[in-house]
Amino acid sequence: MAAVEFDLIAIGTGAAASAAAYKCRRAGWKVAVVDSRPFGGTCQLRGCDPKKVLVGAGTLIDAMRRMRGKGIKSDGAHIDWSELMCFKRTFTDPAPQRTEDGFRKAGVHLFHGIASFTGPNSLQVGADLLQAKSVLIATGAKPQRLNIPGEEHLTTSDQFLELQSPPPRVLFIGGGYISFEFAHLSARTGAQATVLHRGERPLEAFDANLVQSLVHKTRELGIDIELRAEATAIERSARQFVVTASTPQGPRTFEADMVVHGSGRVADVDELNLGAAGVETSRRGVKVNSFLQSTSNPAVYAAGDAADTALPKLTPVAGYEGGIVASNLLKGNHRQVERLPIPSVVFTVPPLAIVGMSEEAASKEGRRFRVHMEDTSSWYSSRRVAEKCSGFKLLIEDDTDQILGAHLLGPEADELINVFTLAMRMNVPAEALRHTIFAYPTHASDVAYML
Repeated sequence: MAAVEFDLIAIGTGAAASAAAYKCRRAGWKVAVVDSRPFGGTCQLRGCDPKKVLVGAGTLIDAMRRMRGKGIKSDGAHIDWSELMCFKRTFTDPAPQRTEDGFRKAGVHLFHGIASFTGPNSLQVGADLLQAKSVLIATGAKPQRLNIPGEEHLTTSDQFLELQSPPPRVLFIGGGYISFEFAHLSARTGAQATVLHRGERPLEAFDANLVQSLVHKTRELGIDIELRAEATAIERSARQFVVTASTPQGPRTFEADMVVHGSGRVADVDELNLGAAGVETSRRGVKVNSFLQSTSNPAVYAAGDAADTALPKLTPVAGYEGGIVASNLLKGNHRQVERLPIPSVVFTVPPLAIVGMSEEAASKEGRRFRVHMEDTSSWYSSRRVAEKCSGFKLLIEDDTDQILGAHLLGPEADELINVFTLAMRMNVPAEALRHTIFAYPTHASDVAYML
C-alpha cells in the first residue's frame, strides 16, 4: 500500500500540535494531525480547563465560609457534585468535535488512532501508512510509573475529573500541584483528604516560605499532609484501599476509599515506536536542540510535554513551542527557545503563584539582589474577603533594579502574577512599576507596596 504524503504530520491535537498545524497549513502546507484520544489535548479535555471549573466551585464555597458572620449567611451551602460535573461537561463534551471542525475548516487531514513510526519520517496509523517531510511529536504527558505493588489501583487525574461522586476518604500520592489542587477541592466537598509526600516539603518548585504558609492553611482545612512519607504498596480489600508508606518512624498504613496518582508525569511517547525512527529520548521526552529538532533525526521535531527542554511543562509553553516549530519548518531553523519569564500557579484556595527565579537559583547564579517579603493577611485586599493566608516575596536585582522573581500567595495571586510577568518580559524596572497608577481598590494596586 502506498503511503499518503504530507508536508507535516503532527502527532497530538493539544496546544503544541494545533499551533504548528494551523500555522503550516496557512502557509499552504499539506498537514495531517493524528491522535489516539478525543481531539483537543489534555488542557481542554482532562487538565487545566475542567480542573478550573471544579476549582471555581471550591473557591465559592471557601469564600462563603470565610465570610460567615461578616454579612454572608452560608448555612447549607455545599457543592452538588453531580450538578457541578454536568456544568463541567458543557466545556469538555463539545471540545473534541469543535477541535475537529476547526481542523477540517482549515484543510487539515485528520487521523484517529495510535501513531507508530515505521521509519525516519513514516508512520502507521491503523490501516493507513503516512509519510511526511517533517513530523512533530506533541503527545503530551502521562502519570509516571511508581513501580510499587498495587499501583494498578491508582486513580489518575484524568479519572478524578470524571468522577460521578467524590469519595468520602481520598489519599493523594505525591505533594505536587495535582495533589494539592484536588485535595483542596475534596475538602470543600466534605471529604477527608490525605497527601503523602516523600520529600521534606511539598510543591518544591515554589517558594519555601509561602509553601509553609499554604501547608498551614491546608492543614487547617482538615487535610492531612504527611511529609517524608513514601508510598511503598497499595492493597485493595472489599471495602477500602490500604496504602503502606515508609516514614522515618518506620512503616505506616493509611486507609482510603480512593488513591490518586499525584506523583509526577513523564512524556507520553512509549507507543510511538521511536526506535524505528532513530529518535532518542530521555525521561523528560524527545531529546531536542534549541530549535526543538530531534538531536538524532532531523525530520522530527517535538514540543510541549513530549519535548525534553528546560521550560516548564505548561499549556502556554506548549503553544509557544508549537509556534517555534512551525517557524523553523517554514523558514529553516532560525528561531530558538528563549529564556522567558513563565508564570506558574497552584490553583489551591488561595492560589500560589511564581514567576522568575527563586532565592536559591538567584544566589547560585551569583546575582546581587534584595528580598522583600511580607505576610499580607492584614492588608485591605485580603481582609475584605477574610483571607488569612496571603503573602509575597519579591527578588529585585541591586544593579539593574529588575525583578528577578515574584512569589505570591493569596486572593487573585493567579491574576496578579501576570503583572509581574509582563514587567519582567518588558524589562520594566521596579522603580517604574512602583510609580505605575493602577485602578483602586484592586490587587494590582498593592504592587507599589510590594516593591
